[in-house]
Amino acid sequence: MATVSTRRSPRTRRGTAARALVAALAAAALAAGCTGSGSGPADDGRGSSHRPSQQPSPTAADSAPVLAVKLDNARTARPHTGLEDADVVYVEQVEGGLSRLMAVYATRVPESVGPVRSARESDLELLRQFERPVLAFSGAQSKLMPEIEGAPLTPLTPETAEGMYVRRTDRPSPHNLYLRAGRLLPEEPGRDALTTGFRYGPPPRGGEPERTRTVSYPAARFTFTWSGARERWLVAMDGTPATTAQGRPIAPATVVVQYVTVRPSDYHDFLGNNTPYTETVGSGRATVLRDGRAYDVDWNRPDAEDGTRFTTDGGTPVNFARGQVWVVYAEAP
Repeated sequence: MATVSTRRSPRTRRGTAARALVAALAAAALAAGCTGSGSGPADDGRGSSHRPSQQPSPTAADSAPVLAVKLDNARTARPHTGLEDADVVYVEQVEGGLSRLMAVYATRVPESVGPVRSARESDLELLRQFERPVLAFSGAQSKLMPEIEGAPLTPLTPETAEGMYVRRTDRPSPHNLYLRAGRLLPEEPGRDALTTGFRYGPPPRGGEPERTRTVSYPAARFTFTWSGARERWLVAMDGTPATTAQGRPIAPATVVVQYVTVRPSDYHDFLGNNTPYTETVGSGRATVLRDGRAYDVDWNRPDAEDGTRFTTDGGTPVNFARGQVWVVYAEAP
């Protein structure tokens, strides 16, 4: 149990683009000597992307799907690589009260992302809002694999994408598997690929001043502290500041604490612990943290193929601050 102290577009040619993407992975893994990707979006607090590319930009209809990467979040897995470049970071509870992250990339794709770990059943529902996303993960329970393979996504594992993953020697296994994300996509998919239902713009009226907010799972804790100097929320995990691989703070512009149903699934880990299933379709309450204030709002996602909408009690859509968004799933009281 956790405690707290769309725009839709047709799923047409992007499905073909995803399949073509996987078919080209072997060739992409051999590519070398690439240069910078050129101009990108205005700075939104995440710094610069360093993904190399010399490929021409695809047309809008042929643009690549988003890349979703399932990330280990054990203490020994930190600091993460490439987490700061994600457009959206989802936080979910897993076995034993621990946590995992899912990083979604659309406007910036870093050179490397990791450490990569296994997928969960609830990831499939969460990812249905995107147009056949590429899901990078390392393994899953054998009974779950047929569901993953039948889902409207493109699975990307070390077994299906030889050369796209590497195991580092400076960390112990299994916390040392990294995706060569910079070799994966010829161009960033772009913001239009983010069919999340999120809106960006001026803050809503009201709200309460908020300096810090903590969300706790049975064996994991996330604290978000407002930094007026950075105009961002500084992230701490299990009491330790979260940083990039280069030692810079992880600092999203918006944090959403979304209260959801977390129920037992049909799956267990090798120790017999049940895998929690986080229900992301439905409706409920949430707290949006932005600009040093907290806003109590409603969330609504009628169907798995819809993005999640956040509104005030009066039904007005709630804008997020421009920059990285963290969505932390907390069990509804």
